[in-house]
This record gives sequence, structure tokens and C-alpha cells, in this order.
Amino acid sequence: MARETKTEKAGGVDRRKFFTLFGGATTAAIAAPLATSEAQASESPADQRKARYQPNSKNVQEFYRVNRY
Repeated sequence: MARETKTEKAGGVDRRKFFTLFGGATTAAIAAPLATSEAQASESPADQRKARYQPNSKNVQEFYRVNRY
């Protein structure tokens, strides 16, 4: 006798549908608090305008020394 294959699923949802539903629920759970909260600036306007790049700093000089091509 030939091996019989199952044509009907034994449970409610199969593995592919489970992961699809689980992924959608996880995404919705993460996105909900992000959409409801207001964005706040982490820096004052004076801090936003200050100069950040300092070409003579030790770190910048070291970067260019090491990465010469």
C-alpha cells in the first residue's frame, strides 16, 4: 500500500501562517507606543548650532594618519 499523505491540517494554523500572524502582531505592538509619543529634542538650540568637527583634534589626526592611501 502506498504511503498516504495528509490533505487536511490537524491544527488551527500552519507554521507559515503562525509566523505571519506573530510577526504582524509584534510589529503592531512595537509601533503603537512610538506613534503616540511626541518627539522631544535632546539638544538645546545653542547645542545644535555649535561646531562639532575639529580637524586638529587627536582623534581626527589619528584617523587620517592610519587611513592614508
